[in-house]
Amino acid sequence: MKNFLRTDANNTAALIVRLAIAIAIFPHGAQKLLGWFGGYGFSGFMGYVTGTVGAPWILGFLVIMVEFFAPILLAAGLFTRFAALAIAFNFIGVLATSIDLGTFFMNWNAVEGQGEGIEYFVLLFGLIGASLIMGGGKGSLDAARTARTAQAVA
Repeated sequence: MKNFLRTDANNTAALIVRLAIAIAIFPHGAQKLLGWFGGYGFSGFMGYVTGTVGAPWILGFLVIMVEFFAPILLAAGLFTRFAALAIAFNFIGVLATSIDLGTFFMNWNAVEGQGEGIEYFVLLFGLIGASLIMGGGKGSLDAARTARTAQAVA
């Protein structure tokens, strides 16, 4: 468990990776929780998940919590690997329920009857994998905790 929280405080690549994930995912969570960026807010999304999709309310609630709070944790570099893993599980669910796995490219032109492809997910899962390997890196609260733990041991 200790190694899951440990990170290299000099790893700039880890900083870039976690910020890229946070910047890409936070607006999705803000749409669902707060109604920002053209979203329908908490009640609107929960109504969609429970009514239109027919999924249990807990699933909608977890999606909102992960998509809103995990990017904040990533931006701060706090529990980086846990946050990245939560986002990975969330978007595995999106892939399983909402994406045309036979198509690579996103439907940029909103062609009727053409699903969304997997190209966004290839990039997202690549960044998540890097974040799981490297941890929070430079400027992260995980790095500060790693340094404190190393000082306490020494």
